[in-house]
This record gives sequence, C-alpha cells and structure tokens, in this order.
Amino acid sequence: MTVKQLSMPELVDACGELGVLNVGLWREPVQSYGVEATAKLIRDAGLTVTTLCRGGFFTAIDPAERTAALADNRRAIDEAATLGTDTLVLVSGGLPAGSKDLHGARERIADALAELGPYAEQHGVRLAIEPLHPMYASDRCVVSTLAQALDLAERFPAHQVGVTVDTYHIWWDDNAPAQIARAGATGRIHTFQLADWTTPLPEGVLNGRGQIGDGAIDMREWQGHVEAAGYTGAIEVELFNDALWARDGREVLAETAARFVAHTA
Repeated sequence: MTVKQLSMPELVDACGELGVLNVGLWREPVQSYGVEATAKLIRDAGLTVTTLCRGGFFTAIDPAERTAALADNRRAIDEAATLGTDTLVLVSGGLPAGSKDLHGARERIADALAELGPYAEQHGVRLAIEPLHPMYASDRCVVSTLAQALDLAERFPAHQVGVTVDTYHIWWDDNAPAQIARAGATGRIHTFQLADWTTPLPEGVLNGRGQIGDGAIDMREWQGHVEAAGYTGAIEVELFNDALWARDGREVLAETAARFVAHTA
C-alpha cells in the first residue's frame, strides 16, 4: 500500500532491484491482478509475502451483512493461504449506523473470531487484530488499544488469533509497552508495522501516515519493545499518504527502504 501506484509486476521488479525480499500485500491489488497470478509472480521472484491485509469489519448488526462479512473473511483466509502467508491482518470495523454501543460491537468481533479462528487454522493462517488510533473508533475500528485487542485475542489459541503492533496507532499510549510484553509472553505478536505521525492531519485523516523519520515516533524504541517481547518476524512499513502516492513509486520505495535502514536498529 505504501507504493500502491505501482502495478503488481512493477512492485515485484522494484523489490528485486532494491534487494527487498519481503512484501506485505493488500487484497484489492491482489484481486485486481488475480490471486493465483500474484502468487506465481511473487513465488517466481523469490519474494515472501509477510501478511495479507485486510480482513475484518465484523461489527454489523444486520444478519445478512454479518453473513456477508464472514464469507468475505473466509475468502481472505483462502487468499492468504494461496499467497503463502500465515498472517491475515484484521481491521475490526466501526460502529454500525445509529449505534453508540461500543461494548456490543466488540462482542460481535469476538463472535466472528470464534467462527473464523478454526477455519483459519485449517488453512495455516493466523488472524492478527490491529488496534487503530481512537480517532477511527466510530467508523473503522472499535478496537483502539493493544489491551483491547489482546482481551479479544486471548479468548482464542495464540496460533489462531493474535495482534498487529503498528507504531502509527499505538505510539501515544503509555500502556502499550506493557501490552507488547503481554502479547509477546503468549506468542501473539503476529506482525509489526511502522509509520510515522506527522501533523497537521489531512482532511479525512485516513491518508495521514508519515514517511519514517518525518514525524514524532521513535521507531527504534518501538522496535526495541517488540524484540524484547520475543518478536523475530518481519518489520513492515505501511504508509497511507497522498503525497507519496503522487510521486514515482520506485523512488518512494527506494526512499522508504533507505529510511527503514536509517531509523531502525
């Protein structure tokens, strides 16, 4: 998503030129290119898919909408398995229209995980609940902290459900380091993502993720927390940024790789 202006073949070529060996994929461009075709392209290039994003949006009240959401998440699990990744990132969903019931929305997430966890396990895929910054609680994700994400995940086996640690969403939370340690103690850190916090946020706030090094977040500090918790997996960079998307994608990818080297250990 950091370089969504690149086609799938262009992305693979650019990764090869830069020596990038791992890539996190999003469902929309994968579906556009074709799931099987993407899997072959990635495999032939010697790349590893770290995660697939995203599943989730479990909070609908309407029975037909919930049924459709569960079916779509099963497809996402199938796609992850085809691509060869063991992790599907979940953005859980916001409040249904007219609702003010945060507790009820979170319980519907648990209900969905109870159905999807065993299905994911059968396909060799783990579900990774991603808490989003509280500014997204009403429309995108009622799970706003790692503590809330872990309260949900810990109802299920760690090999079925864990969490995503994303610096952009948790850097403000004094309790997050302790929650990272909590997640690590039970093997529930399923992926770790970097993005910086820059202000002012753009209208709509969604595409405000800053390039690494441009904002307020100490990437090495958060890397230290996840590594102290036992995490040894890939570190992803996920940037939603209109200014970056307007630039040449290969240039952005090269810049991002350089920033990653400069701002991580």
